[in-house]
Amino acid sequence: MSTEWGRAEASDLKAAGAEPLPHARNGLVLKGWCVESRKRPILNSLAIREWEEKLGTSHMPEMVFGESSLSLLHISSGIKLHFNALDALRGWKQESLPPVEVPAAAKWKFRSKPSEQVILDYDYTFTTPYCGSEMIEPNYEKKGLHWQDTDERIDLAALSSREPILFYDELRVDGVLMRLRDTRVYCAFGSNGNAEPVVLRESCWREATIQSLSAQGIPSDSAAYGDPNLIVHKLPIIMQKNQRLEISR
Repeated sequence: MSTEWGRAEASDLKAAGAEPLPHARNGLVLKGWCVESRKRPILNSLAIREWEEKLGTSHMPEMVFGESSLSLLHISSGIKLHFNALDALRGWKQESLPPVEVPAAAKWKFRSKPSEQVILDYDYTFTTPYCGSEMIEPNYEKKGLHWQDTDERIDLAALSSREPILFYDELRVDGVLMRLRDTRVYCAFGSNGNAEPVVLRESCWREATIQSLSAQGIPSDSAAYGDPNLIVHKLPIIMQKNQRLEISR
């Protein structure tokens, strides 16, 4: 898994009417929203054991940046969308996909000594259906939040404008499978930043084996796809969903 967190230039933020967060926090306030990322060290062994107990598993990624997160808070309503590793792993545990078979796995299975056998009986790619978490911040009016299927779509024309990209994240499995699970959350900025936001979420899962791509004459070397956008439209869609965040009292 590769993760890259970026921050726009100060001049871009000023031009967009945004203000950086104080006290060396990584984020900004823009059009009634507070966007903040936290980048923290890898969890230590004690924290890993605590997470294993919470998740009911002894399998964890080799490195877990458990306290790193991205949050988007609508200041006037208290609606908060956030992305964190624990909830993502909860999704992985619940979905429980079968393991991805790599070429070396066949050799592991036929080792002569049982004590040397390596058994991978879980999804070690840690693929998750997680699309983010939502909540109402404490000290705000209590409301219910849920995602409702909708025919509304994200305004791609609005996204084509040259505005700074603040955060970027990707997951890629090399050598056997190309799997892309893409979640886009969109809120159009209106003139009234205090009004309840209209938030749309689009989720799309695409997946193909390297073998099937090679059969179509598509390069199978993962190094050719440093940018996921180069391969995304060649992968068949296996799930697509459009939702709107509904607010109830």
